[in-house]
Amino acid sequence: MIAVIMAGGKGTRLSSISKDVPKPMVSIGGMPILERQINNLKDFGIKHIIIVVGYLGDVIKDYFKDGKNFGVNIEYITETVPLGSGGSLYYLKGKIKEDFLLIFGDIIFSIDFNRFIDFHKSNKAKITLFAHPNSHPYDSDLLKINKNNQVIQLDSKNNTRNYYYKNLVNAGLYVLSNEVLDRIPDLKKRDLEKDIILPCINKEEVYAYQSSEYVKDAGTPDRYFSINQDIKNGIVEKRNLRNKQKCIFLDRDGTINLYKGFVTKESDFELIPGVAETIKSINNSQYLAIVITNQPVIARGDTTFEELDNIHNKMETLLGEEGAYLNAIYFCPHHPDKGFPGEVKELKINCDCRKPKIGLLLQAQKKFNIDFSQSYFIGDSDIDVQTGNNAGCKSIKIRTDNCEDLSKAIDSIIKDNF
Repeated sequence: MIAVIMAGGKGTRLSSISKDVPKPMVSIGGMPILERQINNLKDFGIKHIIIVVGYLGDVIKDYFKDGKNFGVNIEYITETVPLGSGGSLYYLKGKIKEDFLLIFGDIIFSIDFNRFIDFHKSNKAKITLFAHPNSHPYDSDLLKINKNNQVIQLDSKNNTRNYYYKNLVNAGLYVLSNEVLDRIPDLKKRDLEKDIILPCINKEEVYAYQSSEYVKDAGTPDRYFSINQDIKNGIVEKRNLRNKQKCIFLDRDGTINLYKGFVTKESDFELIPGVAETIKSINNSQYLAIVITNQPVIARGDTTFEELDNIHNKMETLLGEEGAYLNAIYFCPHHPDKGFPGEVKELKINCDCRKPKIGLLLQAQKKFNIDFSQSYFIGDSDIDVQTGNNAGCKSIKIRTDNCEDLSKAIDSIIKDNF
């Protein structure tokens, strides 16, 4: 597979750190951003690379040349005038005869490209977006997806968001079918999202690959220094899904939100004060943060799948407003006992996913390559402890609605295992 890297950025916001260097050549962790990208691609056998250069493009060409010294083969396309985030794809027409990767040259990442590409192919997508939660969804463009991971809408950061939303952000990594290139009629300035991706969304051809792997934009001084620290601490590479992952599984009711009995509508949901800061400490560690929750209110007929989505969107929105996020949310909608008014008969079953059974954890393990023996389950009930024990995780029971208790538990885990 060919990888195309868009490397024409000026890096204006990083001028205080590195002047007279194109953005992709800014050194981070002792190595140019672009070199880190190439090394990750090469690790997965992707060695044919086309780099689109613009501002100070000769700096890139002089450093990498034809790529042989870096174990890859590099071609260059030069933008003589700025063509936006998508206009230069016109130059690829006739050059690429298969699906290809498209990467922006200002991001630091370490991902398992095999998983990403397999997802794209299995869905027969025209475009697949690498998607993840981030610490600032309130000022990010968000993706709206259906249950099949198909993208149904781009939610611009410029929209007035008087609603709760899923924290799912387009990370700047893509797999595209070469057929998309045939839809670019001429050479002119184009926006990748508006002019190329959006028409494909309207044709139901775009999917979101959701991953916990490390992908961050190094475009501001704060992010630059944060990424340097993550590289130093080994977090960037350890988040790659080719490596076994550590996870802190969290119960929901009484652990993340105030316990008020059954939560059946979004207005009932209220974060425990301080819990966002505690989850943020997980986000900044080597651990994933994944919620595992029983929600028998669906089987009982007390709420619907749609309303549960609203509740979880509220949770993600409120956490995101404080810079925290969850890598995933898994819930069991079943309940084995019958006799409730309005119950949903097909959900009144003895399932494999209701805690203390571990079906939901096994789903998470498969998706995120989790090592249970290096992971923890934290909740406020004996059922949560038993669930963790059944999976082979370490279990911690906290007091209901006590963030200090949760914070101490997580601080201890991170301190002991960092």
